[in-house]
Amino acid sequence: MVKIGNIELPEFPLLLAPMEDVSDPPFRRLCKTHGADMMYSEFISSEGLIRDAIKSRMKLDIFDYERPVGIQIFGGDEEAMALSSKIVSTVKPDLVDINFGCPVKKVVCKGAGAGVLKDVDLMVRLTKAVIRSTDLPVTVKTRLGWDENSINIDEVAERLQDIGVQALTIHARTRAQMYKGHSDWSHIARVKNNPRITMPIFGNGDIDNPEKALKYKNEYGIDGIMIGRAAIGYPWIFNEIKHYFKTGEHLAAPTVADRVEAARNHLMWSMEWKGERLGIVEMRRHYTNYFKGIHSFKEYKQKLVTTDEPEALFAIMKEIEQVYAGYEFV
Repeated sequence: MVKIGNIELPEFPLLLAPMEDVSDPPFRRLCKTHGADMMYSEFISSEGLIRDAIKSRMKLDIFDYERPVGIQIFGGDEEAMALSSKIVSTVKPDLVDINFGCPVKKVVCKGAGAGVLKDVDLMVRLTKAVIRSTDLPVTVKTRLGWDENSINIDEVAERLQDIGVQALTIHARTRAQMYKGHSDWSHIARVKNNPRITMPIFGNGDIDNPEKALKYKNEYGIDGIMIGRAAIGYPWIFNEIKHYFKTGEHLAAPTVADRVEAARNHLMWSMEWKGERLGIVEMRRHYTNYFKGIHSFKEYKQKLVTTDEPEALFAIMKEIEQVYAGYEFV
């Protein structure tokens, strides 16, 4: 069993990564249904929370069926991080997570996200400010370092644990790599094997099938895996990995009917949470992923991304299910 504060997780938990414009409550609900053990909100700007920005406040919405769930914040100012930590605590998530890994330029330029990897002293001060401002467990997600010439994850892990961080997720790339090139999990293994490190260490980066998940679990000795992009349009990956761990066999791949059901639920829950119009519009980015691999699907995709009425969208999905009944993915 893996513990983060008072949170008890399974022996080898599978975590859903916090992803901007993806990891909202409807998507998290879908992943929870399909086996995710713990999830996180989209990352939230500490300055946005303090300014009472509507989008930032919406990201604080969590629901009991999601638990355990963490809310992730980012920022480069100690006072703002402390205050936002207090705001986050009022909605009673299970933990507060700090993002020191986002490589996006607009975040890094503010001295936040992966930008903090260039100044570990600042990272420590920001983290201390959050820990002092909440009674909840505080965890961190970060990267190996700024670039391959400044990989400092060993120092980062020790110093964060020393000030009270209770779990660390490491994306096995540098900021310079963004999301390209190969992830290098050997650095994560080195952190995990450090006798000083007692907090759980979770690995993140490039896990997109059960075989790779098992290989990395055995090879690198981590306490759990965080899955991000591979879950977009494919929430089945969590249960597929768990089944493979237990049996060494693959679950049957989701059928077109399964994919339609997932897309339908995602749309329905999005409309419930965001309102009908916004729910429909923001769902459009997901259809390609749900129906990836289906030949001659262009016409239906065009309908899905241009239709504005819920009933018409559900009718299109029903037609897809009927037309492609028995379709076998190559």
